[in-house]
Amino acid sequence: MLREAGYDGLTVRNVAAAAGVAPATAYTYFASKDHLVAEVFWRRLVGVPAVEPADGSPAERAAAALFPIATLLVDDPTVAAAVTTAMLGSDPEVKRVRDRIGAVTRDRLVAALGPDGDDGAVMVLGLTFSGAMLQAGMGHLAYDDLPGVVADATRRVLGTAP
Repeated sequence: MLREAGYDGLTVRNVAAAAGVAPATAYTYFASKDHLVAEVFWRRLVGVPAVEPADGSPAERAAAALFPIATLLVDDPTVAAAVTTAMLGSDPEVKRVRDRIGAVTRDRLVAALGPDGDDGAVMVLGLTFSGAMLQAGMGHLAYDDLPGVVADATRRVLGTAP
């Protein structure tokens, strides 16, 4: 429905109608349009298996852990734009989703870095990654470029840049 109506045309009511449920039922699960869109991204994210740490440098392992998240929206620019807008919303339910997404991203980085990681590096990589996702969502960076940008950033943060 989001692809057809776009973010501006999407409402919880029209999603409820398309699903054949009463609007009140939909609002039981989704407090707002932004909450609905954020949950769509969350469900896509948790559907992507975490990458098991492999051999390689800490930067390579961190980039490999972030790659599936970075490429989650590459093929769907309409959803990508909607997710960016929704995730920046002030709805308390969206904040809860953002917190869950941040926790999963952090957990995947911690697992990838293992004993080579420290809290500071994990924090900077998380900030860098979310900033890159935001830049892509605003159209300042192509989603296709995210994996390369993230890989370069991990090398720079972890001190292995050429």
